[in-house]
Amino acid sequence: MTLITGHRGARNLWPENSLQGFRNVLELGVDAVEFDVHLTDAGELLVIHDATLERTTEGQGPVRALTPEARLNVKLKDSDETIPTLSDVLSVLAAADGLPLHVEIKSDETGTPYPGIVEKIAAELAAQGLAGRSYLTSFDVSVLEECRRIAPDIARLVSVNAAWAERQGGLKSFIKQVEGLVEIVAIHHELMEAEWDLITGLLPLHRLCVWTLNDEALIGKWLERGIGHLTSDSPDLALDLRGKISAAA
Repeated sequence: MTLITGHRGARNLWPENSLQGFRNVLELGVDAVEFDVHLTDAGELLVIHDATLERTTEGQGPVRALTPEARLNVKLKDSDETIPTLSDVLSVLAAADGLPLHVEIKSDETGTPYPGIVEKIAAELAAQGLAGRSYLTSFDVSVLEECRRIAPDIARLVSVNAAWAERQGGLKSFIKQVEGLVEIVAIHHELMEAEWDLITGLLPLHRLCVWTLNDEALIGKWLERGIGHLTSDSPDLALDLRGKISAAA
């Protein structure tokens, strides 16, 4: 059975990476929840996708420059909430016993990994008793190698799209590079479609994740293929389709 992951909580349903979204997505019965983490210069781990504030908040500038006091005055767009800390989010998601968490480790506004972020995230997951059901995720292989070094007992997931694969010397080379480093390889749906035979010749379906699918026809297609994991901004749609396919089988 394909496992359904709520992307950034479920950003087509509620404000992206918001506590409201994380609370509500648990009620849908998703199989995993994905979210993103940045590190500020003040040492806070913040759950937000972009390295800058403009797209998803009413603020401006780089996330890393936020002080704890300033953060409390920056509202998420279409919400009365502020940017949550990783601790805030984990406290919500801990209530769903055994639910896997896909914790994407982001880089700063220059594309540079944050020094010390892996240690801080791993420590927070351990402190809340969630390390055993989490995946540390990134596009950056060097970050994942750091994860393996610092937190070898926490599972890992790598993401890739066509542009990133090309920069890494091609998809085949990339997959062979990460095969022993990660449990799951998450591939953009267009690249997955274009290179399906290559990909499935290198990895079993249960180690593959397709992202990010929000169209009913596309979701249905990948569910029928039996892909291991499917990430969606509209996990309610994906879960409904999965139920209908299972009922018809």
